[in-house]
Amino acid sequence: MCGITACAGSTPALPFLMQGLEKLEYRGYDSAGVTLVSGQGLTTVKAKGRLATLAASMEGGRWPQTTGIGHTRWATHGVPSNLNSHPHVNETETIAIVHNGIIENHRPIREFLEDAGYHFHSETDSEVIVHMLDYYYRGDMLEAVRKTVRYLDGSFALCAVCTDFPDTVYTARKDSPMVLGQTEQASLCASDIPALLAYTRDIVAMEDRQIAVLKPDGIRLYDFDGKPVQPVWLHVDYDVQAAQKGGFDTFMEKEMHEQPYVLSETLRGRIFQEDVNMPELDFLDMHDMKAVYFIACGTAWHAGLYAQYLFRKWIPVPCFCIPASEFRYGDYPLGPDTLCLFISQSGETADTLAALKEAKKAGAPCVSVTNVLGSSLARQSDAALYTCAGPEIAVASTKAYTTQLVLLAAIVLKLADLYGALVPDRRRLVQDLARMPRVAQDMLEAVPDGISHGAEALKDRHDAYFIGRQLDYVSVLEGALKLKEISYIHADAYYAGELKHGPIALIEEGTVVIALATQPEVAAKTISNIQETMARGADVTLITGQSQNAEGFQDVIRIPDVHPYLAVIPVTILLQRLAFEAAEKRGCDVDKPRNLAKSVTVE
Repeated sequence: MCGITACAGSTPALPFLMQGLEKLEYRGYDSAGVTLVSGQGLTTVKAKGRLATLAASMEGGRWPQTTGIGHTRWATHGVPSNLNSHPHVNETETIAIVHNGIIENHRPIREFLEDAGYHFHSETDSEVIVHMLDYYYRGDMLEAVRKTVRYLDGSFALCAVCTDFPDTVYTARKDSPMVLGQTEQASLCASDIPALLAYTRDIVAMEDRQIAVLKPDGIRLYDFDGKPVQPVWLHVDYDVQAAQKGGFDTFMEKEMHEQPYVLSETLRGRIFQEDVNMPELDFLDMHDMKAVYFIACGTAWHAGLYAQYLFRKWIPVPCFCIPASEFRYGDYPLGPDTLCLFISQSGETADTLAALKEAKKAGAPCVSVTNVLGSSLARQSDAALYTCAGPEIAVASTKAYTTQLVLLAAIVLKLADLYGALVPDRRRLVQDLARMPRVAQDMLEAVPDGISHGAEALKDRHDAYFIGRQLDYVSVLEGALKLKEISYIHADAYYAGELKHGPIALIEEGTVVIALATQPEVAAKTISNIQETMARGADVTLITGQSQNAEGFQDVIRIPDVHPYLAVIPVTILLQRLAFEAAEKRGCDVDKPRNLAKSVTVE
């Protein structure tokens, strides 16, 4: 989850390191640090807290070194502190490293190194790496890296520098992302693309079990056995301006307002009248499939639940949506007759990649839905389908989620076509899918009074309850997650019909309830469930369709008249706004909520 930058160049390295860390601060922000290297030694500066603290501590200094590594940390082992922050250095201060990931066998390695006379100064798993490099270093730094990574279990993207080679950065990757770039003045690397965009839009996404050697005049790539590998260059279409706030106060608000555009980009070329254009899936024979799995984490899992609902409505094949963190341990039947669809904004989510490996090992056809060209998930899948959300910087997902929803709706329509299944009311569904960008624009242009009232009601509350049935349950799961992520209000989501089986005991005078009733076949029953909470004093905000009778409700928000299976799009935008306004009223940092990071690259 941490952010990494590194530079080996002919001009000062610090400007690249710091601007890159700023672009990656969404990946981790409890401490930051840099190491600059020259033939005279290492200069390491670290600071607990946000990147601004590090920048302030370095302001006014002279930093001419042309090679260096940088890091922003999201704590996994050891509390946030100067000692636990990266970079870590060996005892003679000749080698320094930064690391993203988790070294699962760090304890036995630590014990071995302590027996060999090494002393540790942090609580982190990462510090074993720098001491192992020192242990194996005999004048050949590349060989020391090769020997070290051979003994590391778990996930890692790491960069190392050594005073004996002051113009060189060594980097290695296993199950954690790392991208490389090249300019006329320097070789660069980072844990995510935005860090490179101000310098180059041509990148190399390192594969698993690869080592790169960065020098000012070029990049050499090897596998873990030391065999040279030919780099594969990719061109990134978006530029650095796409990752700026664009006049908004926060990235989250900017990204919410980008949804009409990115929804249209995601659907562009996919919808023609009633047909879905998705040749990437033509290799599948759906009649051979005995089961279909949608696999994801967090918000992407909610998108998978949406896809599961549509799939079960239209296609008579068993279908399951399973959190990736559970999938690899669940003994689910896998084989060539089980289609696995993996969903991840970054394409680097550790649990999702681990599940993908299990599926591939069993010979299952694997399809990925991701936002990042060249991501690990996309490269390792049999087919990759891309959302076109562009860079999403705010930790809480907004536009990445809604683009997943529309793309998954199109994917399930395509799978129904491949199966030969009849989709009821297909014409209206596809037409409404095509107009989702306009619907999103309408939802953003006029924020209903009920949202502002709901946010005000939440300002001083510690709890909120979201209820809905059928597809509305998917929406309340995401709405509750968004609220708790950025406002720190305890928020639970329940099936409306399950309230009387326990949760209604939590309802008392003034309890905030966000209720959804957008699905016509169950809306009346949901309304009855909501009235049960009102009878016990709940402060209810109801979100429903245009024609639903809502007599007796004070705060009613009506979404546009869309196919019920697409109501999740406007509802999601409303609930994003509710969470955003509640968080702002409570004085929370919506872009960088505590304890969270954007790309979860550890299990």
